Amino acid sequence: MGGSGSGRRHQGGRDTTEDSRPLDIRKLQRAGLLIPGRSFWWQWTVNSRPVADIRVQAEIQRVVLVYRYRCGNDDIWHAVEQPVLMDHTPCTYGGTRCWWVCPSCSRRVAILYGHGKLYACRHCYRLAYASQREAADDRARRQADNIRRRLGWPAGIANPDGDKPKGMHWRTFERLTATHDACVRVSLAGLANWLESLKRRRVGVADDPRGRC
Repeated sequence: MGGSGSGRRHQGGRDTTEDSRPLDIRKLQRAGLLIPGRSFWWQWTVNSRPVADIRVQAEIQRVVLVYRYRCGNDDIWHAVEQPVLMDHTPCTYGGTRCWWVCPSCSRRVAILYGHGKLYACRHCYRLAYASQREAADDRARRQADNIRRRLGWPAGIANPDGDKPKGMHWRTFERLTATHDACVRVSLAGLANWLESLKRRRVGVADDPRGRC
């Protein structure tokens, strides 16, 4: 069963980053995989089950992405080898940070997305973040749940509030609870508006002679 707002369409019509396969260079760097001459597989999972994978061949200042894709409803798999350049910037406390150079626009980015035939940045594919497509009350509910999680309270704004976590400063607790309560008010107001709009639509159908048997 869904929570408040279930069944409503999110705002905006663009695909989101969650609809694509993200390749985050920060994760590859932390895992020590970007060593020239190294070849490895990277896998995406949903609920711990693999749903896609890609082979990455690391070279000097670039990688080669080796994968297959299908176009639309085409049952034919097409093999692709896509080179992607890398850039490096110095970190404040030593070391360097790796970046992808987007093959489409040459923008320096941390994440490329497999959304079509080739990997590119979210700007080139015009991908929105899922949070950008949320209704205001859905976003407020999610923020309230995040605060509840931080405070160790039961999940869900319909549940009773808890106490101040041990070791948390009162000023921090009061700030978080004030934000939480404001988000709850926005979420409940949005839910009430949604229910009222459903009621009006149902009344309109009942009053329309064309809707009678």
